[in-house]
Amino acid sequence: MKIDLQYVNDRNGNTHAVQLPLSEWEKVMSRLKKYEQTLKIKTDLKQAFTEVAKLRKSKTKSQTLKDFLNEL
Repeated sequence: MKIDLQYVNDRNGNTHAVQLPLSEWEKVMSRLKKYEQTLKIKTDLKQAFTEVAKLRKSKTKSQTLKDFLNEL
C-alpha cells in the first residue's frame, strides 16, 4: 500500500505531523480494525486452550456443553 504522505515541519525542520488523504486514512483504519479483531480472536483462543489444559489436569468435574447451554 503506497500512501501519499505530507509532513508538517516547524521552522527548525522538526516533523510534528503527517497528513494523508482521507480515503487513505479510512483504508488504514479499516485494516487496523481487522488486525485488532484478529488479535482478539487469537488472544481469546489462546486463553481458551489454556483453560482447557487446566481443566484436563484438574480433578474437578467439568461442565458439559449441554449443561452450559441449559443455563442460558
